[in-house]
Amino acid sequence: MTQERLYLFDTTLRDGQQTQGVDFTVEDKLRIAEALDALGIDYVEGGWPGANPTDSDFFDAAPKLKATFTAFGMTKRSGRSAANDDVLAAVLNANTPAVCLVGKTHDFHVTTALGITLDENIENISASIKHIVDQGREALFDCEHFFDGYKSNPDYALKAAKAAYDAGARWVVLCDTNGGALPAQVHIATKAVIAAGIPSSHLGIHTHNDTEHAVANSLAAVDAGARQIQGTLNGLGERCGNANLTTLIPTLLLKEPYASLFQTGVTLEGLQDLTAVSRMLDDILNRVPQKQAAFVGASAFAHKAGLHASAIMKDPTTYEHVNPEVVGNKRIVPMSNQAGQSNLRSRLMGMGLDVPKGDPRLSLILDKVKQREDQGYAYDSAQASFELLARKVLGELPTFFKVKRYRVTVERRKNKYNKTVSISEAVVVAKIGDRKVMSVSQSMDENGTDSGPINALSRALGKDLGPYQAVIDDMKLVDFKVRIINGGTEAVTRVIIDSQDGQGRHWSTVGVSANIVDASFEALLDAINWKLIRDGVTPA
Repeated sequence: MTQERLYLFDTTLRDGQQTQGVDFTVEDKLRIAEALDALGIDYVEGGWPGANPTDSDFFDAAPKLKATFTAFGMTKRSGRSAANDDVLAAVLNANTPAVCLVGKTHDFHVTTALGITLDENIENISASIKHIVDQGREALFDCEHFFDGYKSNPDYALKAAKAAYDAGARWVVLCDTNGGALPAQVHIATKAVIAAGIPSSHLGIHTHNDTEHAVANSLAAVDAGARQIQGTLNGLGERCGNANLTTLIPTLLLKEPYASLFQTGVTLEGLQDLTAVSRMLDDILNRVPQKQAAFVGASAFAHKAGLHASAIMKDPTTYEHVNPEVVGNKRIVPMSNQAGQSNLRSRLMGMGLDVPKGDPRLSLILDKVKQREDQGYAYDSAQASFELLARKVLGELPTFFKVKRYRVTVERRKNKYNKTVSISEAVVVAKIGDRKVMSVSQSMDENGTDSGPINALSRALGKDLGPYQAVIDDMKLVDFKVRIINGGTEAVTRVIIDSQDGQGRHWSTVGVSANIVDASFEALLDAINWKLIRDGVTPA
């Protein structure tokens, strides 16, 4: 069967940048653009030239991409020609191969928001797209509020879309700008656009996720005939976000009928980098990856129930809709006090430890897990700590170093500007082989703000571990969760720490103590030891 081409358009750097709390630097944008290009995305939209200094500097940097680099802007304003519109000129001056312009296709917005006549708006669309094409650029037109407009005044919405196509737009993109459309509506309206004379080969879809239907709406448009899909990595975007490309891409490549009917720029080989790219974006944004995210989440292939784990060991397809390795993810069989030997053996095999069925040490590990979870530990959420516990029971836990003592202090005082500040300092004394090392660290960011005692302790612990330093230098703490297990003056605290390294690996460790610092220290120690084991380090 001949496969039809589907084109993927990424707007992470433009629409995704409108996410509350997201501010990309030029370096961030360059790194993301290169990752998208390597993944096989067809179009990378860089932003709006002239709208802000970062976007302007990014376009000046002119990243070299195989993908079609695209600038974003709006149609010309009424009362002037396209050639004399300074906003449109700034977009063209970015010298990108493609330009995507947004324009109104909902009559309400034309007369209310823009305050112009419906005919003036059509003229603005036509003249702007024609001007882009006359400059030798590929033109795309985002039909803003299209689905709301089609519901309100279908004749005008279709007329506006057709005006862009007739003026030479390579792609006419139907936008669910408010994110309120549902799949059936999208399918019907997309069919109507094709019937109005815009062929599938020139039709795109751009959805928002305000009803959690952005991915479904994108697929509904494809089913109806759209052949370009716009979206963002990890579903970034204004309000509730855009269509999530980390969900759409594997769906298109792995699920029928899309896998048989269509071909994209992302290959099955490239798909194996998807999880790493998703987590790279979270790393840039200093966000904790969403564990329940489809395909790429840490829990996307986690099997906690004993019945599930037993079946998974026999045939993974019993409880997995795709192989996790296809998208660069991995299977997890969490350990908890509900676990049975099926879970345990499956988990041990994932660690590279093949313990025979019926081995008495399996019961010892389970008993230890149940005993420690009764004390407040949570191995369901801290798989790396569970691995260390299991290795210790099995006699396969190496000793890399021993911490002889540590001290953490917090001092509140006036600085030289007579401002009250707190300063955290940590001292760690460790023994590595026959050598004793002492590390001291304060917790200060570049603005001189104290980041707290746990941060100071983490810095001190990872500051000087002699022969292991090169291995742990790329480690960083990405999340820190604290929970009080019981109340009263003798409250027990559980700390779970999420760590990450330069290879894109994420792991979680747990510590429990009546002292929050001591619980944190236990989790930090586990994090370092797990990293050393996984990197195959030989104890000094």
